[in-house]
Amino acid sequence: MALYSEKVMDHFRNPRNVGSIENADGVGEVGNPVCGDIMKIYLKINDDQIIEDVKFETFGCGSAIASSSMSTELIKGKPISEALKLTNKAVTEALDGLPPHKLHCSVLAEEAIKSAVKDYYDKNGIEYDPADFPEEHDCEHCCG
Repeated sequence: MALYSEKVMDHFRNPRNVGSIENADGVGEVGNPVCGDIMKIYLKINDDQIIEDVKFETFGCGSAIASSSMSTELIKGKPISEALKLTNKAVTEALDGLPPHKLHCSVLAEEAIKSAVKDYYDKNGIEYDPADFPEEHDCEHCCG
């Protein structure tokens, strides 16, 4: 059995939504340079709170790139409220799994999206529940 699914390899070799968005409505960056995985998500949100466009820049391993790519595909064209419900488990399942030692990559993708939404809320003075935006994970368990 292969270590990585065909979907992981496809999103690694042919990542979707790579790049940045000039004048993005929300930008989120998470990661830990010690791990080598850093994700930056850019959101373009319309007046109806729909994510019109999403791009990512990721410095990291193949699983980090695949997780970033898949997560952007899962939220593009969706309302912000749905993007906030995206879990690392959903990203992992959409990729047909990740090896246990790479699950943190899907966690970073979830956190990067939430960080970008929080940035959008902050820029626009939109109230939110801080519980929707947990502290970033510290990567210590995945780097040790």
